[in-house]
Amino acid sequence: MHKLIDIQQFHQFDNLELIAKEVVEGFITGLHRSPFHGFSVEFAEHRQYNQGESTKHIDWKLYARSGRLYVKQYEEETNLRCQIVIDHSSSMLFPYEKGKKQQYNKLAFSVYCSAALIYLLRKQRDAVGLTLFSDQIEFHSEARLSSVHAELMYSKLAELLDPEKYELKKTTNTVEALHALAENIHKRSLVIIFSDMVESEQSDELFSALQHLRYNKHEVLLFHVTDKKQEQDFDFRNRPYRFVDLESGEHLKFSPHELKSKYKKAMQAYFDELKVKCGQYHIDLAEADINDDFKQVLFSYLVKRKKLF
Repeated sequence: MHKLIDIQQFHQFDNLELIAKEVVEGFITGLHRSPFHGFSVEFAEHRQYNQGESTKHIDWKLYARSGRLYVKQYEEETNLRCQIVIDHSSSMLFPYEKGKKQQYNKLAFSVYCSAALIYLLRKQRDAVGLTLFSDQIEFHSEARLSSVHAELMYSKLAELLDPEKYELKKTTNTVEALHALAENIHKRSLVIIFSDMVESEQSDELFSALQHLRYNKHEVLLFHVTDKKQEQDFDFRNRPYRFVDLESGEHLKFSPHELKSKYKKAMQAYFDELKVKCGQYHIDLAEADINDDFKQVLFSYLVKRKKLF
């Protein structure tokens, strides 16, 4: 299984689909060797024949080998519609190093996870779409299964890895983006969101937007993307630092140990509230620590998908 410390080497490759394939195949190999052996990961080239339907697409060769009737699954058939949603605001660039040509941050982590999910979804014959947002929706594609559409999504994701295209002071408006999505995507979709959820000042509005998705019959899997070591544990050396808000440009200079205890309590209280509210609205919440490996994200998706079928 790939660890994220190895994933930083991915920057030397420009084929995001190839990277996604390596991540998914490594994950599945690890899954089969793990205590979760037997967990279903179906790559549905075929589906079971349902009595009464046309026999036109039955795979008779497979029947001869297995004694069971299966129907060949074609590209236009889909089991699930999934919309992958990525927060593209400046706070997702953390940790940010000015002038560095290759950066690994919350946005890059979300991109690699999304690419892997797209690959896995398509292998399972599930339609997938992509939405990027900051203070507004910047890109949106409806869920489709075609290879041309997949290439478009990989291309859009690859653009997010280019530090030359990073924009600082780009604010986020998760609330408006989620309300718009709730109304405009196909009913009964699985919505997978990657966001650092840095909007505590309007938490009630944020939870209302998440509830809107559920009201419109969408299933929601929310990945709280975080650099846990620095953002939650506030693990810095005992010396003065200059902290810069990537969205507003405001900065403060202080020694982290002066505020560490209060900061950790405030962060814990906010994310405890997030967990409670998500539980109330039947939204699956999973922490996605960029210092961990990809299996946390892929396994959370498989658990969610299993609940739906």
